[in-house]
Amino acid sequence: MTPLAIAHRAGNSLAGLHAANDLGVDVIECDVHQHRGRLEVRHLKTAGPLPFLWDRWELASASAPRLGLRELLEADEKGTTFMLDLKGRRIGTARAVARLLHELGHRQPLLVCARYWPAVEVLATRDYVRPVLSARNRAELGRLRQRVAAGPPVHGVSVHATLLDEPLVASLREHVEVVMTWPVNDEATLDAVLAVGANGIISDEPAVLATLLARRE
Repeated sequence: MTPLAIAHRAGNSLAGLHAANDLGVDVIECDVHQHRGRLEVRHLKTAGPLPFLWDRWELASASAPRLGLRELLEADEKGTTFMLDLKGRRIGTARAVARLLHELGHRQPLLVCARYWPAVEVLATRDYVRPVLSARNRAELGRLRQRVAAGPPVHGVSVHATLLDEPLVASLREHVEVVMTWPVNDEATLDAVLAVGANGIISDEPAVLATLLARRE
């Protein structure tokens, strides 16, 4: 399978959506949160009652406009294949996404990913949804290997780049079509993950995705 070029977080803004589509990537990822009954796409997290959003080295005002998942999907004019990364340990977020997709009559292929796998399973029954299970650390990876070997089939897995080696990828690809990995933000990492057999490259860097796309020509 030709390695997929996946634009990490590009769907968290309309500018990112359009730029990634212009680049010609295969999949555009966005981070889906449910906040006060609304589905939002953003990487930054809320801070309870405090008036800001945060993530490690970044702060933003909680009152700043936030892009909604509905607005993102309605703005798409390219037939984009999105990957919705469902955040948090809440089934309710997945159910709200399911309702929204029904309201919009969405039928485009759609990847749904989460570290909380029950949320993925809520949407996996839809024929246009390609479920992807994610693992960030070794404990999650151990459970992931058991799940893909014994559980209902899934389209793919998303595993942090630091956990990958060739035997692991070969083992996973016996059960799934796509082994994705992140973060792949420089050419050396791109070469390394391709060498062990990863076939879904998740990157924040347009230059890395452009390199991957150029190699496929």
